[in-house]
Amino acid sequence: MDAPTIPARLYDARGNIYAVIAPAALGLTAGPEAAARSHAAWAPAAIAATCTWPGTPPPGAKPHCSDGLLVGPFQAAPPFDLLIVNTDGTLAERSGNGLTIFATALAEDGLLPPDTPVTLRVHHAAATPSPGPVRVTRATEGDTPGIWLELGQPSFGPAAVAARAERVIAGAAPPVVTVPRLAALDPRWGRTVFVRIGNPHAVTFLATEAELPSMAALRSPALHEALTRIAFAEGSQGEGDPCPAGINLQWAAPRADGSLAARVFERGEGPTESSGTSATAVASAALRLGLVAGPRVLVHMPGGTAPLAAEADGAMRLFGTARRIA
Repeated sequence: MDAPTIPARLYDARGNIYAVIAPAALGLTAGPEAAARSHAAWAPAAIAATCTWPGTPPPGAKPHCSDGLLVGPFQAAPPFDLLIVNTDGTLAERSGNGLTIFATALAEDGLLPPDTPVTLRVHHAAATPSPGPVRVTRATEGDTPGIWLELGQPSFGPAAVAARAERVIAGAAPPVVTVPRLAALDPRWGRTVFVRIGNPHAVTFLATEAELPSMAALRSPALHEALTRIAFAEGSQGEGDPCPAGINLQWAAPRADGSLAARVFERGEGPTESSGTSATAVASAALRLGLVAGPRVLVHMPGGTAPLAAEADGAMRLFGTARRIA
């Protein structure tokens, strides 16, 4: 029997893969707000239809051939609305690589002219603060054409991510805390900064890059299960501790050249090769702790390197590229 086809466009941004599909292809005709409210009814089938491996998955592959689904645009002209669907069927407030991919798809369709900012609005149904719109611009970084995303100002601390009270071990700005469930897995994982950059993050800083967990370790059954309970939302494979709505986890360390290295375990996804908002959270926390100098920061992840820029008011910009793979 022939393998089923994937009725969507697949793109790769720094090893983070998303499928892009028009709302009409999923029968979503009532607008983005209604689609977000009803996502539990249609998202699992959409993920199965668009993010499932055609045929036999490669050896050692993740359960899905992409890290999620981008549904949109809901309009023919800007501003453009979209939904970001995790492979567990939940909605995400924001994804830096996902928005880079979505902007690249808009450019392919002639909807994103060069050097002209366009506003993207992500809709979600979770009882969390709205991430706000993101302006995207086709531009270059050096000689590389791509997309600049204006992600706004981050906020810090347990209250920013609706975390349960954690033990503050440094009263700096941002506050450094110990997350007991992380520290119980590895005593070196005891210095964490909570960051919201439209979505919630817990950045755990380590002394050296060699101490970062490997991707193989993050995918090992025992650690994967333990981190899923921490990162995923309560009722969606997770236990809501420290954050009932779940949280993205990062481990980061400074490099000798003034850049940062990071690993990522995403809420609703698990270990990922890279994440744009994770890189932004890592860079913004490191800048405020004085671990790196700004305003430009590079964050290296297994899937690729994310260039970031901090504005004078603390707002963060992220540069990314994406390529069509199917």
